[in-house]
Amino acid sequence: MKSEMHYATGRRKTSSARIYLTKGKGNITVNDRKLDVYFGRKVAQMLVMQPLELTESIDKFDIKVMVKGGGSFGQAGAIRHGISRALISYDEELRPQLKSAGLLTRDPRKVERKKAGLVKARKSKQFSKR
Repeated sequence: MKSEMHYATGRRKTSSARIYLTKGKGNITVNDRKLDVYFGRKVAQMLVMQPLELTESIDKFDIKVMVKGGGSFGQAGAIRHGISRALISYDEELRPQLKSAGLLTRDPRKVERKKAGLVKARKSKQFSKR
């Protein structure tokens, strides 16, 4: 019995997530841990679940996630992006629904690098005439 597996990659800031989507009962494992164990905060769990709730397919798929880099919310955003892409590889008709919600767009914002002569990326030293 070979089950059909769909693969996708999602990215956000410095996080990248590899998503493996198979038919199942709705189990989500992130780095070999359950979703609610890996993400302690409910907001991060809600971010991950957004594409599944939108397409009404929460209990249709088992999702295995391997994620690395970045912080917890960057990783949650990367997983959300990857799940959206994996759902499209499963069913192309879900594309307009996910596109209108903005779940397919890769968020290009990253941390700006520190410049020489400044304290941070844009913050300079306090100016004093004397």
